[in-house]
Amino acid sequence: MSEIFEILMVVSFGASWPASVLKSYRARSAKGKSIFFLSMIFFGYICGIVAKLTADSFKWYVLFFYCLNLTMVGLDICLYFRNKALDKKAQKNG
Repeated sequence: MSEIFEILMVVSFGASWPASVLKSYRARSAKGKSIFFLSMIFFGYICGIVAKLTADSFKWYVLFFYCLNLTMVGLDICLYFRNKALDKKAQKNG
């Protein structure tokens, strides 16, 4: 039963990441984003994955959601650096 609630927690957290990634992609600016925040979330998902892999009972479906969220946060981090470079270029040109 605890796995069900864990899945619900991870899915709830993860539901916002596709919107965040899309917003970062469209905004083409890093303004309003915190690399520290994104890095802490990324680290948290890595810790969750390690916890799942080292647990006595392994549930692949819970691990799937952790990996999916980790991927989304990783993509948002990549977009942060792209957008940071675009901000720097725009500042230089204008």
